[in-house]
Amino acid sequence: MQHITPKEAHALLQSRPDALLIDVRSEIEYLFVGHPVGAIHVSWNDGPDWEVNPNFVGEVKKLAGNGGHRPILLICRSGNRSEVAGEALEQAGFTTVYNVSHGFEGELDANHHRNSVNGWRFDGLPWAQC
Repeated sequence: MQHITPKEAHALLQSRPDALLIDVRSEIEYLFVGHPVGAIHVSWNDGPDWEVNPNFVGEVKKLAGNGGHRPILLICRSGNRSEVAGEALEQAGFTTVYNVSHGFEGELDANHHRNSVNGWRFDGLPWAQC
């Protein structure tokens, strides 16, 4: 799995129309915190019990088609859940998996706030919120 910055991920998505950006956060995060424009939501884990989604790999396989060889970019809040989800995809045979480092909201700053150090939103990349 390759780790790329949000800006690198955005550039890759622009240059590879076949690439998929999968947001692995919970449904609530995806809808109400916001998400990258064009991201497809497939939770890695979700409430109320926060157990790993047993259908995650199958759902991504269905979206990816063609044997899992198209680029799959994974994003979460800060890059941790997406990394674990990416490892699961690689174990299932996906060959081109990218983890978006720092995720959508980025790392915590000195005051324990996100969106002020790095991440998709901090970098000013396109995002939407419902």
